[in-house]
Amino acid sequence: MTDKKIALVTGAAQGIGLACAEALAEDGFQLVMVDINETGVNEAAASISGAIGLACDMGDPDAITALFDHVEAEIGPLAALVNNAGVAMPGDFLEYELETFNKVIAINLNGVFLATQRAAKSMIANGIEGAIVNMSSINAQVAIPAIPAYCASKGGVMQLTKVAAIALAKHNIRVNAVGPGSIDTAMMAGVNADPEAFKKAMSRTPLGRAGSAREIGDVVAFLASKKASYITGETIYVDGGRLGLNYTV
Repeated sequence: MTDKKIALVTGAAQGIGLACAEALAEDGFQLVMVDINETGVNEAAASISGAIGLACDMGDPDAITALFDHVEAEIGPLAALVNNAGVAMPGDFLEYELETFNKVIAINLNGVFLATQRAAKSMIANGIEGAIVNMSSINAQVAIPAIPAYCASKGGVMQLTKVAAIALAKHNIRVNAVGPGSIDTAMMAGVNADPEAFKKAMSRTPLGRAGSAREIGDVVAFLASKKASYITGETIYVDGGRLGLNYTV
């Protein structure tokens, strides 16, 4: 057990999840870093003092239950949760299979719901006025035809964030979301490798560049901090101004 405030970040082996963990660690949290990639998350955790790496498939309800049972029994109750794990799984809309759609929803939406619910129960039981931050996307509001399940899941995360914030407000547990735009991570690697695709992406981003994972992590850390003590139920879009242009592709 630890006297430090504990934060759990899912999808933490790389990219935005790792950046969130680094930012929260700098704010004094002890990190529990979770990812389906056990080797990757253990390597990432080794780079942060005191961090613990654990493997979990956030699309598996039983695995989520086992994860929280272990964390609560062996590490301690959470003061912050960052639901970052997610997949896109693109495909042609007319050929998109229900199995693929359900897999994306299971990880991106169901997993967020289950983790939020379980973390909130623990916070309430331990008298912790905690913070939960969900990773949404600009695709909660704008649609890309090639990622139908992803867009649906992120719209769901936006609404789930509002519902949870209202339900948990009486316990002083805040729930917010962050909606990234074009961020320089592995998910954007294909765009970065294609000069024309990258140029197109930047043409719809007023700041004219891709964001960094740490720029997302810093906003997540802000929302988890007392500096955001009167913010709940909101999605903050970190997108270089893209939503203001109303471009969709």
